Amino acid sequence: MELPQKILIGENVLRRLGRFIEMPKSARIVVASGLNVQQKVREMVASSLEGRVSWVDVQLSDMKNVRSVMKASEEARCIIGLGGGKSVDVGKLAASKLNLPFFSVPTSASHDGIASPFASIRGSEKHYSIKAKPPLGILADVDVIAAAPPRLFAAGCGDLVAKLTAVRDWQLGHEATGEYYGEYAANLAMMSGQLIINNSKRMGRGDKDAVRGLVEALISTGVAAGIAGSSRPCSGSEHLFSHALDVIAPGKGLHGEKCGIGTILVAKLQGLDWRAIRAALENVNAPTTAAGIEVSDDQVVEALVSASAIRPDRYTILSKTRMTRDGARQLAEESSVI
Repeated sequence: MELPQKILIGENVLRRLGRFIEMPKSARIVVASGLNVQQKVREMVASSLEGRVSWVDVQLSDMKNVRSVMKASEEARCIIGLGGGKSVDVGKLAASKLNLPFFSVPTSASHDGIASPFASIRGSEKHYSIKAKPPLGILADVDVIAAAPPRLFAAGCGDLVAKLTAVRDWQLGHEATGEYYGEYAANLAMMSGQLIINNSKRMGRGDKDAVRGLVEALISTGVAAGIAGSSRPCSGSEHLFSHALDVIAPGKGLHGEKCGIGTILVAKLQGLDWRAIRAALENVNAPTTAAGIEVSDDQVVEALVSASAIRPDRYTILSKTRMTRDGARQLAEESSVI
């Protein structure tokens, strides 16, 4: 099991970053971050790290940016991923390839990559997350994350409810193929997903208490993946649906938004309470329809049909139920996604 060793969540804690990472004063530190985030927190971060920092502008979550971070880190002692999903994922994979300590410093809570040992990288041979290493430490400043666009918070909620269907898919895989199923990791992920179902109206306020709860739950699901040694407790057929949309309708919808919509569809197919999932997503202002992420009905249908081919090695409800176009359209219509 590979798990984060240090986690700090609180208000106004970003200024404590230098003490948190515990690097020698002579150590060079690379910070992978987008320009927008740098404009907001660069001065505070540079002051905390006492000027011993090299900044790398992360524009996309792809191998080109990973290589840029690796090149800048040749003489570094650690890498920090500061920002949203792309900066954290790029920094995480670069650090893993260089065998350097990695620290995750999210400025939004849009998905569980802030704590997991997996990185979502575009342009690789895979249309899904790549195994890396989990962060050595995670520092989450509630004030900074609460100031992020509300859409990112809602996307994080979408990525959390996805754990409900992901765990059921994991159970199906265990029953069908005999693959390992870890009840503790599964329950940890399920608890995080259930948090949104049980508290969606409170979470929908998006205040600091809600932000903290979301961050803690996202970190917990990353830990669940570390315990399981795979993304199984966090990623099932709803994620395959999201990855299929990445190919069919690139640039449309955030990862967590697509996973949330996929969870509605898959929950209905699995016989779970998809209406409760849909209502919870609505309460946190996350999209629940194709129109909400600006994709067409036909693209949703195509994504459902092709999703199982994204990872044919991973048994899910879409492996058990061979989805036809007519069946996919009926499922999407009956769940009001289209």
